[in-house]
Amino acid sequence: MGPPESATNHGGNQDGRRRRPRPRSCLLKGCEVRFHPRQARQRYCSEGCRQAARKWSRWKAQAKYRATRTGKQKRNRQSQRYRERVRCRTPPEPEAVDEAARVITQEPFFRADVRSAGVLRGICAAAAKSVAALLLPGMPASAGARAAARTALETSSHLIPTY
Repeated sequence: MGPPESATNHGGNQDGRRRRPRPRSCLLKGCEVRFHPRQARQRYCSEGCRQAARKWSRWKAQAKYRATRTGKQKRNRQSQRYRERVRCRTPPEPEAVDEAARVITQEPFFRADVRSAGVLRGICAAAAKSVAALLLPGMPASAGARAAARTALETSSHLIPTY
């Protein structure tokens, strides 16, 4: 069958203008949003759905290829090369650590600075001193304070019960 007799004649029920495709559902599994396609062959509602469909398509093609004999052989050779690389790796050199910094003492470092219970009983309860000042008299106020300053760790006395 050849071309129509007149190129300007568009047939019986066609009026010569393009029709907009009808609304359809997005073909991406899980999306299925109804949308109006801009082109007749548009199958997905957005660019994100198109990219997800391409990603799935690539994954499916790769799975099909790996199921073939050639794909299995190639994958096995890849795995062998990887295992060989792992075997040939040199172990990382151990880091040089200062041994003095790793020593853990058996007794707490501040035990010599803590006053004994007998001495604490003798201190007058009415004295306005903080708990830290009573228990740790030789400790500096902060890590940067000098030990000679003998400043107390805590200055408030709200923690001492009055009798």
